[in-house]
Formats: sequence, C-alpha cells, structure tokens
Amino acid sequence: MIGYIEGHTVKRYDGELNHLHYLVLEMGGLVLRQVQQALAAFRNRDLALAHQVVTWDRETDEMEVQVDREIVQLLARRAPVGGDLRIVIAVSKSISDLERIGDEAVRIAQIVMQLFSPEASDPCAQLLREVGKVGEVALASLRAALEVFDVWDEDKARWIIQNQAELTEEFPAELRRLMTYIMEDARNIGFAVSVILVIKSLELIGHYAQNLAEYAIFQFKGEDVRAAQGHDAATDAAP
Repeated sequence: MIGYIEGHTVKRYDGELNHLHYLVLEMGGLVLRQVQQALAAFRNRDLALAHQVVTWDRETDEMEVQVDREIVQLLARRAPVGGDLRIVIAVSKSISDLERIGDEAVRIAQIVMQLFSPEASDPCAQLLREVGKVGEVALASLRAALEVFDVWDEDKARWIIQNQAELTEEFPAELRRLMTYIMEDARNIGFAVSVILVIKSLELIGHYAQNLAEYAIFQFKGEDVRAAQGHDAATDAAP
C-alpha cells in the first residue's frame, strides 16, 4: 500500500494515510475471524463459540468509531485532494462495510444459538451442507477482498466482483432446494427458514466483499465500476 501513497513534504501526512490503511486491514482481520468462527459454530453446533462471535462485535464497533474519528481529524487537518482523497473515501466506505459484515456474522451466531439449543429438534444434515457450500464462497470473496486492499491486484479485484455475481444468482437456486425439503417434510419448516436467513447473511457478506473490491479499484485507478454491475441500491454502499 505504501507505494500507492504519494510522497508528501510533510512526512507525517504519509504516516497518517498509511495508518488508516493499517486500521482497515486490522478491522478486516477481526471480521474475517467473526465470519470464520460463526460458520465453524454452525458446522460444529458449538454454542459457546457462537456466543464468543457475538461478544467480538463490540471490538469491531469500537474500531469503526476509532477510524471514523481519525478520518474526521485528517480531513480537517490536511484537506486531502486527488488520490489522497480517494484513499480517505475508500477507507471510510470499507470500514462501514466491514462493520456490516461483522453484523452478519453476529446474526449467524445468534441463529446458531437458537437452532442448536438443548430444546431444539434435530436438524436436517442436508440443510447444514447447503450452508457450508455458500459459506466457503463468501469466505473466499472476503479473504480475496482483504488481500486486494493490502496488495493491489486488479485481476483479483475484478474476479471478486464476478464471483459475487455468481453467488447472487445461486441464492434463488438455494431457496428452491430448501423448498423441496419443506415440501417433503413439514417438520423441516422452522429449520429451513433459519438456514435461509443464514444463507442470506452469507450472500450479503459476499456482496460487501464485492464492495471492498470496488472501493479498491476506485482508490487505485479512480474508476467507478458500480454502474456496470447493476447493484441493488438498497444494499450497496458506493464510493
């Protein structure tokens, strides 16, 4: 990242921009851990781990506040323009979407605590596998997006965008498969609804990972690629 920040006469300015970038990566590591462990809790029916995912959310929220504060201070102190302003905008947008990813991980963890409580009925093994497949795709997109923000790779950034388009197309197919389980046995209704909510959270995580890739493209190339993607304005956070 340092190579993409123009040298300034005031060296502290370079340090401030690099520190913002570092905070994005640090927060990205936190939310990646949340998503990984939320999926592990689902896979292993681990209520203690699910609870831990929920408690980690406070750390993520506190980091978002810290970055917002530093952005405001930098804007007031340096009045960035050009490429420097793009960096600040990309960081601000990225932090916001990382916080949303953390929220989705918490939702998954909360569903785990409901689904696998001692009072809950035994889940359908096939429905559990459906979550695992979608989860791996969402995790791959999130990991790649954080790598792109750390070390600029335009091909990888555009792969993330395409990968998310495929995941979005897969969501209706997952819903159809889940409906067949419901029709086969009405006792699957409650569990299937919970699985749908988990898959929807994973789809959103993939969508936010796509946003991160787009922010990176905007930061490094000054290109707004949203128009070509046909994004849903209700869930998109644009640079």
